[in-house]
Amino acid sequence: MPDLARVLLVFGLALALAACTRPEPAAEPVRSVRTVTLAADSAGGRHEFAAEVRARTESRLGFRVGGKMISRAAEVGQRVRTGQALAQLDAADLQLGQQAAQAAVRAAESAHALAAAELKRYRELRDQGFISGLELERREAALQAQRAQLEQARAQAGVQVNQAAYATLVAPAAGVITAVEAEPGMVLAAGTPVLRLAHDGARDAVFVVPEDGLNAIRALLGQNGALRVRPWGRSETLPATVREIAAAADPATRTFQVKADLGPAALQLGQTVTVLVELPRVEGVTKLPLTAVTQQQGQTAVWLLDPQTMTVRVQPIVVAGAEGNAVVVASGLSPGQTVVTAGVHTLTPGQKVKLFAQPSTAASAAAGPR
Repeated sequence: MPDLARVLLVFGLALALAACTRPEPAAEPVRSVRTVTLAADSAGGRHEFAAEVRARTESRLGFRVGGKMISRAAEVGQRVRTGQALAQLDAADLQLGQQAAQAAVRAAESAHALAAAELKRYRELRDQGFISGLELERREAALQAQRAQLEQARAQAGVQVNQAAYATLVAPAAGVITAVEAEPGMVLAAGTPVLRLAHDGARDAVFVVPEDGLNAIRALLGQNGALRVRPWGRSETLPATVREIAAAADPATRTFQVKADLGPAALQLGQTVTVLVELPRVEGVTKLPLTAVTQQQGQTAVWLLDPQTMTVRVQPIVVAGAEGNAVVVASGLSPGQTVVTAGVHTLTPGQKVKLFAQPSTAASAAAGPR
């Protein structure tokens, strides 16, 4: 029994020691990565942007007086001519105001005529010595006041005539109605938009460009025919000139709006076109897939692979722009270096890696030659 007890005691101590022993940490897995070996390349070519054909001048038309709109004679897509009536307000109150102004003119004319007759009589009395010169001067001043009141009444009557005419909304120029913003029965304040009119004449191709393409567009500003425009569904291209570039980026999309003059091209409003921007070729640059670029401590960087030790390190770079699905690198890399293009978000400096092998390739290698 004592021997059995000693055996059990030794066995228990061994188990306790085994339980207290800290297990060795698992070795860090060797991650598989895809790589590319850098070579000198060229950048440039052509950029394409989707654009819409718009009128150079587009007006939002509204009545110059307030009131209730009783009719609208224009619809979206309708062509209108200069001076054509487009909508009508209820002009009853405006006509009453016009009549009141005309009555005020007649009253002012009567008062002016009476003052003129009195001045004539007082001059005769002054010539006969019955009144003093001061009294005559008073009558002359009264006539001048009546003349001023008459001019004021006539001006006010002219304003009321214009106000009554403003009850009819007319087209300021020939063009096409592109939007309707008010319907009959609505009570409108002066200046409330009713219709939108695209004027006949010059047409623009309107498109947006990202920040990295803005410099290329600015270099073409004002150069006649610097752009080419291809209408949708057609193969031929038309010349265009960059006319205007937005001074600030859109707060939502961070893109800049550009307007290109289409010249005499016969394109319809709202038509979709493709703007082609030819860029000069630059030789000796480095290009990488977008998947190779990452952010490290606020800097744009890539992971470089050391083929001797099969470890990776971070290399900051400066990006010059994008070309399709590739990034053009301005500095930080040189031809012959090996860059990781897949798996970059799971790497740490100095980590050991291995090259990724396709499953079919790995299976063939394991099977060996037959």
